[in-house]
Amino acid sequence: MIAHLARFWLTFESPVNRAAYLKHGFALALLKYGGDALLVGTGTGAFWSPFDYMQSVPFLLDETFANAPGYLAPALAVWTMPFLWIGVTMSMRRALDAGWSAWAALLFFVPYANYGLMLTLAALPTSGRTSGLRVAPRPQEARLPSALLAIGAGSATGLGILILSVRLLNSYGLALFLGAPFVIGTVTGFLLCRRYPASLRETHEAVTMTMLLIGGVAFLLGTEGAVCLLMMLPLGIVLALMGGAMGRAIARLGTGTASHAAIVVLMLPSAAAWEAGTETVVLREVQSAIEIDATTEVVWNHVIAFSPLPEPTELLFRLGVAYPMRAEIEGKGVGAMRYCVFSTGRFVEPITRWEPGRRLSFDVIESPPPMKEWSFYEGVAPPHLEGYLVPRRGEFRLVALPNGRTRLEGSTWYEQRLRPEGYWVLFSDAIIRRIHLRVLEHIALLAE
Repeated sequence: MIAHLARFWLTFESPVNRAAYLKHGFALALLKYGGDALLVGTGTGAFWSPFDYMQSVPFLLDETFANAPGYLAPALAVWTMPFLWIGVTMSMRRALDAGWSAWAALLFFVPYANYGLMLTLAALPTSGRTSGLRVAPRPQEARLPSALLAIGAGSATGLGILILSVRLLNSYGLALFLGAPFVIGTVTGFLLCRRYPASLRETHEAVTMTMLLIGGVAFLLGTEGAVCLLMMLPLGIVLALMGGAMGRAIARLGTGTASHAAIVVLMLPSAAAWEAGTETVVLREVQSAIEIDATTEVVWNHVIAFSPLPEPTELLFRLGVAYPMRAEIEGKGVGAMRYCVFSTGRFVEPITRWEPGRRLSFDVIESPPPMKEWSFYEGVAPPHLEGYLVPRRGEFRLVALPNGRTRLEGSTWYEQRLRPEGYWVLFSDAIIRRIHLRVLEHIALLAE
């Protein structure tokens, strides 16, 4: 039973009529909702209503996820991935059953249009006809010409979307990080398999080559730096491989044309333009702590300002991620100005709470770029280095422990505007936590 359901949900083998689409769609929606509600309830204590899916992302982040634990967003993202794939595979087969083009399933990646797609497919009767090309791949076709065409077209598609989204629209949303890799994979897989009967392994090889080529060209042109490309690669490869499997299925079924692919590609810039400027500004907190063999009075003196740190040895910082170097302070008490000097510039931090031996709180009114991109060229500064990861305030808390020891806690509240948030916070939280520990360990060394 489970194996049969897995084949029906995850492959392109079986047709999907209206009754099956409704029945399985409703059951999967209940399963997805149950998992979402369990994760949100466990993480925040809040009730996740089915109507929350219709709310805007800013509302959800502000009202539901503002104080959520760090694992919640990544857990929701991982839980969503298989349902995304099932939705695409079933919608593609339902579109074919209704007489539509298989490419219509990619509307799944367009915000709000995906709801319209599912409702329409649930209402359309079986057509009894298929649209588009009715020519199956031919075994005598050579692999190399098809592979070169597929990789070239997929790379051109990806680079075009990247330049348009990043350089012209300054948009780092779902259209770029979710829609683009899937569409690149679909186009590559379709063009490879349209005439040559490539295996799934060959298709995935071509798609992987396409994604690596896009990343390599973007790096060589100075459009993006190495670190950001490496962070994007895991998500991009997974989505592109999913898209490649779909493109191969469209070609094998003989139900798609290159013109349909072009229409789908043109949808992404529209989605990116729609997303541009809609990023949320909800604060996210990262906490770290360390125990120090010194009294709170001694630790306090090294919290408000500390001497230069040694050069870092961690690969993370050597690749260009900003790291703290020293802290200085002008004045005393609330209103004093603290300066935390990083490798990329200084943070300007007016003190908002001054409790000697207990708590130091401050706002961040000026901050340098979060990293210096590693590239062959000087001064490579992708737009996401400005305004997409912004610290807003920080705090040190000192807790007296027995035997004259101190627990030193540090918190940073920051804004994350890259999407999908559940993926990017894995990196931003880890980086901020590593920065915290560098400072806390230095303070501990000085105090002890």
